[in-house]
This record gives sequence, structure tokens and C-alpha cells, in this order.
Amino acid sequence: MISIEEALARLFALCPVLAAETVDLRAAADRVLAAPVVARLTQPPFAASAMDGYAIRERDHRAGAVLTVVGESAAGRGFGGAVTDGNAVRIFTGAPVPEGAERVVLQEDVTREGARITLGNRLESGANIRPAGQDFRAGDRIEAPRRLRAADLGLIAAMNQPQVQVTRRPVVALIATGDELVMPGEVPGPDQIVASNSFALAAMAEAEGAEVRLLPIARDSEESLRSLLTLAADADLIVTIGGASVGDHDLVGKVAGDMGLERAFWKIAMRPGKPLMAGRIAGSVLLGLPGNPVSSIVCGHLFMLPMLRAMQGLPQGPAPRATARLAEDLPANGPREHYMRATLDRTAAMPVIRPFDRQDSALLSILTRADALLVRPAGDGPVAAGTEVGYVPI
Repeated sequence: MISIEEALARLFALCPVLAAETVDLRAAADRVLAAPVVARLTQPPFAASAMDGYAIRERDHRAGAVLTVVGESAAGRGFGGAVTDGNAVRIFTGAPVPEGAERVVLQEDVTREGARITLGNRLESGANIRPAGQDFRAGDRIEAPRRLRAADLGLIAAMNQPQVQVTRRPVVALIATGDELVMPGEVPGPDQIVASNSFALAAMAEAEGAEVRLLPIARDSEESLRSLLTLAADADLIVTIGGASVGDHDLVGKVAGDMGLERAFWKIAMRPGKPLMAGRIAGSVLLGLPGNPVSSIVCGHLFMLPMLRAMQGLPQGPAPRATARLAEDLPANGPREHYMRATLDRTAAMPVIRPFDRQDSALLSILTRADALLVRPAGDGPVAAGTEVGYVPI
């Protein structure tokens, strides 16, 4: 058995960064930027008013000053003249500041009668002018790689770039294995259960930016599994679920090996999820997950998602971790790193984490109530309540 750190290193070595493609900005949400975006203009392109009010000269900014309003500047329709001593221009938020104006006095700080305004006693110290280029200037860049959020798309649009280069979505083929499985909606036989892992893993992969193909269930025969692995041959990542252990019906390793699998490792010193296998088969990466529901989903968080991030060009690294204070005493851990399903209480300055009493790897109902995986290092001794511990958010 190898450690999780060693397994991740070997997995990342299998994962090439996929090619880039150009997409319209409207289709770029949550994609990973593959090339820098360069601003084609300056924002704002002119000094703009930050408030509704009156643009005036600095020397006229004094209580009781009486000024003549000589025009108006609105967004998209600026004032064509200049502001001179003793004059003011009515101005609105976002409008160009006229030539000669050095500040905007708020409309609440003046009284107006006809074409004249009188400045009151309550005058702000700020100029209320946004200088040209305050946000960004032509030539400024958004660097790659980064996953594009809503705010990023707004910035790119403001930079006047209608398209971006993003990494191609990884194609993931999911293959559940086993004679005991039927699809949701079917009637299970007396010795069967409903396949569930595929649906959780598909949702996780799609949320990470992948395009997922859910293939039929592979039955416990070499012919069935070989047929489905052939069907998945054009995927970037093939994820098998179950069949990676050493039982008489665990055929993934043998069949994939007969088809040319270059195995990177098999078995990891962790729980849940010991029977994990990975390698390269033809042009695809193969990740063989255990069949127990919790083991499969936990391994998806710890291995599949970091692989998908790496394939999209994001920095290689393990699943993100955070720290919390332990809510209760825990006994010593065994020789394998343990990822315990747990809940977080975020009401304190530092979250408090409480593991569930039941940690069986078949209990999906417990996993759906968990929002964290409490990490117990291999060989960790007893841990007292209040100790700061690590966890993986899920």
C-alpha cells in the first residue's frame, strides 16, 4: 500500500493538461482560463462622476458660494464645454467630468433656484471623481490559469474581449460494475441493489468542469467489462466503480491489464477506500474506485477531483483542507489514514467538528448529512476534545 501523497503524485503524472479552445464569453462560466486576457481599452475611459451633483472648480468649493449652472453631463451624453470660475455643470453618476472641473459637489449639499446654485455649509472633502483608468488600463491582464467566476466574466466583458481561451472540458466515462446492480427505477432482484455511486460521481465531476458519460453497468464477465472499456476508449478519464479488489468477481485489474493497462499503483493506506487502482490504458487515464458508496465518493473527492483540476491546467494539489476544533475525544487511529464523516458547527470563531458515531463505508445516509471529512493521520494517537484537527470540506 502507498500513501495518499504518493498516490496523488503518481496520478498527476498520468494527467496531461488538455488542449485549449476558444469560446464565446457567454459560454465561459466556470471554465478554466488557458491564456491571459488583455484589456483592449481603459476603464473608465474618462474621469467620471461618482455621484449625482454639480461639477465645479476647486476654488469655488466653499460654503455660501453662488454658481451659475451652464449645462449638463449625463452618462452617454457629456457636456461639450468647459467649467470656468463661478460656473457649474449639472452632472450624474458615471457621466464624464467636463474639462476644467476639479470636483463634484453632491446635489444634497446645494440649493438651486433656476440657473443658480448655492453651496451649503456641509461640504464633503472628497472630490467624488473617478479618474480615468481607475479600474484597469489598456494592456492590463488577467493571468491564466484560473476558474472563471461571474465577476471574472464581467471584468473580461468590460475589457472588451468577447471570447476567451479555456481548457477543453475533460471527458469522463463512468462505469459501474457488478451483477448485483440495477439502475434507479428498475426493480431489484432478490440479491440486487440499486446503483447509486455513478450519479454522485457524475455530479461531482460535472461541478468540477468535466463532461460526463454514464455508461451501462458492466456485468461480472470479462466480455462485458472489455466491451465497456472499449466503448470508453476516447475518454480522457475512465472511472470504474467496484471490481478493483481481489475477489473472484473483481475483474477490472485483469481485464484492463489484458487490454494494455500500464498500472501506476494499486491499494492505498487509507480508509475508506483501500482498493484503489490507477494507470494509463491507451490514450486514457484509468481510475478504479472501490464499490462501497462512501468509499467511492470519498475517493472521488480525494483523487478524481484533483485529477480533473490538473487536467484543466489548475495547480496540482490535494483536496483543499481546513482546520477546526474537535468536539469530543477520539481514540487512537490505526495504520491507515482515516477520513471520518463529520459535521461542522461554524458558530464559534474556529469551526467545531464532530465525527459521526457510525463510519461504515456503506452508509450513504450518513454521508449526506456530513459537510466535512475529519482527517486522522495514520498511527495517530488519542486526540482530546478541543484539539485543532484538519478536515476536507465536502
